[in-house]
Amino acid sequence: MKKILFTFMLAFVVSFSVQAQYKAAIGLRGGLSQGITYKQMMGGGSAFEFIGATRWQGINLTVLYERQNSLGGVEGLYYFYGFGGHIGFWDTAYLPHGWYEDDESGSKMVIGGDAILGIEYCIPTVPISISVDWKPAFNFIGYSGFWGDNGAFSIRYTF
Repeated sequence: MKKILFTFMLAFVVSFSVQAQYKAAIGLRGGLSQGITYKQMMGGGSAFEFIGATRWQGINLTVLYERQNSLGGVEGLYYFYGFGGHIGFWDTAYLPHGWYEDDESGSKMVIGGDAILGIEYCIPTVPISISVDWKPAFNFIGYSGFWGDNGAFSIRYTF
């Protein structure tokens, strides 16, 4: 019985430490644009995040370099920030704003830079992390200008 209890406790401790410092995570991202997110930890508090999202009947692919730091001394709670870039294709006939005039119809390519700022919590008892972030972007090509309305809630499976 003691061996079973010891094995269970050891598995719990190992599981807890893996969840607090995961190597990778994949999940869903929801907000004004929704899609999938994959985060790969690189060590030393660095990570790369890959986001595939849909909005305006199009698709946007984003790659971000992020730094992650503990927040408030709470185990599993982190804040993160970073930067990166995106490329996307949007349907110009669907765009619901009046501040961009375009005589062309069909698909429009956009390329730009992104920033990200957020908070993430890794649940210690299950392999799940949840995060809330703000990801402003600036398009350099196609619909150029600042886009500050992209925030999201993400839930990921960690491993």
